[in-house]
Amino acid sequence: MAKVLERKPLTFWERTYLPQILGGLRITFANIFRRKETLEYPEQRPQLPHGYRGAPTLVKDPNGREKCVSCQLCEFVCPPKAIRITPGEIPFNAPYSHVEKAPKAFDINMLRCIYCGLCEEVCPEEAIFLQDIYSITGTARNQLVHNKEKLYELGGTRPDTQHKWDKKLAAEKAQEAEGGHH
Repeated sequence: MAKVLERKPLTFWERTYLPQILGGLRITFANIFRRKETLEYPEQRPQLPHGYRGAPTLVKDPNGREKCVSCQLCEFVCPPKAIRITPGEIPFNAPYSHVEKAPKAFDINMLRCIYCGLCEEVCPEEAIFLQDIYSITGTARNQLVHNKEKLYELGGTRPDTQHKWDKKLAAEKAQEAEGGHH
């Protein structure tokens, strides 16, 4: 059974809408005399606030290695399903073979992306970051699906705070050295 709620009747002033009109005019007049902040875009760029979430990109470590290990957590957590990853294997004799996997293909559909930042938060390798890139344009839909190469081009190199794979490689080399001495 639906409960009927009684509405409080409007006062005379509320029925005239004068308080709302005067409040709007007060804001208008307060802004009329402020200094104008017009930017000549794209030559002048706006100052972005700290924590701004722009386009997601992939980054490499300072040694030029892919940080992404194809765990696919970002793909699973993405609400609009904008991320598609095809895992790939790293050859056993490759210099970075101590990392189990690397993406064969990594695509982000920028038309679907809602810039929520969940992909960045969930990434255990700190391989995906939302940069301060906000002017993404294209003349066709396929230009707005960024592939792995485009994502690395936009992301660049980022300092590695964990050095996880360097530690794992050093441990493997130490183990091999110990095995060779016995």
